[in-house]
Amino acid sequence: MQVNMHEAQAHLAHYVEKTLAGEEVVLARGGKALVPIEKHNNVILGTLEGAFDVPENFDDSLPEAFYKDFLF
Repeated sequence: MQVNMHEAQAHLAHYVEKTLAGEEVVLARGGKALVPIEKHNNVILGTLEGAFDVPENFDDSLPEAFYKDFLF
């Protein structure tokens, strides 16, 4: 189902219920469908969840030797 922005704003709860029930609701502006977020840049959001661990030292400063090739 394709719904224009004005209609979606006026009846948001209705369309949220439809999506929760499994129906696909595509937002449109001026009759043109907006790109679904899960297809943006060919990436399906959430698919890498749990696929890797972020190390505890992720935010630590890099070693001084790393900066020797950069001019500051």
